[in-house]
Amino acid sequence: MAGELRDNRGRGDAEWGLPPIHPEGRKFGMIAAGVALAFLLIFDWDWLGWPLLLLSVGVFAFFRDPERVVPQGERLMVSPADGLVSLIAQVVPPPELQNSSEDTGRGLGKDPVTRISIFMSVFDVHINRSPIPGTIRRIVYIPGAFMNADLDKASEENERQHVLVERGDGTTVGFTQIAGLIARRIVPFVKPGDTVAAGQRVGLIRFGSRVDVYLPAGTEPKVLLGQRVIAGETVLAEIGTAGLLEGVSQ
Repeated sequence: MAGELRDNRGRGDAEWGLPPIHPEGRKFGMIAAGVALAFLLIFDWDWLGWPLLLLSVGVFAFFRDPERVVPQGERLMVSPADGLVSLIAQVVPPPELQNSSEDTGRGLGKDPVTRISIFMSVFDVHINRSPIPGTIRRIVYIPGAFMNADLDKASEENERQHVLVERGDGTTVGFTQIAGLIARRIVPFVKPGDTVAAGQRVGLIRFGSRVDVYLPAGTEPKVLLGQRVIAGETVLAEIGTAGLLEGVSQ
């Protein structure tokens, strides 16, 4: 049940079920299924109808929106996206997320911070979630190219949307939704001034993409390069906590 409190001592209920389809994707799935049925039932073109019907199933699966159990903790940052941790680097935040006099100085500053890049393939869930609780202070959409989202320069050249979230204590976290080779639209679910919970749905990117997360100063990741993360569930970092973590692929 959505909103149910669960813990590491067995409190709460858990059961498997098919994930719902987000309303944003239902129209695409219905269109694909309708075209497939037309070729099958009207034109009798089985060679085309069956592949299109399979494609419609894939479209519905792409827009699946499973429930997530979000860890609660005042210092925890959760992953905003499903996917592969493809890059971890020290970078200067993009200008759109830096301090702004028009926004009472809120922002990430101009000093380098740790950026975690999460690559989402077409097989991943593409609903993005807020990494922390707080208020949406800034949303900046920038049109751009559609190169491979796994490339480092996609952060500066692809279509993207920057989001800045501020906690009640003034700590700010920025993340960027980046369109990929196939993606053609970033869809926001929130607007500046909205209050969000950690793990709350904030938007989606259609058909393959990437999300960059900029950690606050003095914070280092709790995830490793090459690790798979789950939106709203995987803890990316504990704010104010630093330290080297190592892992072995096997």
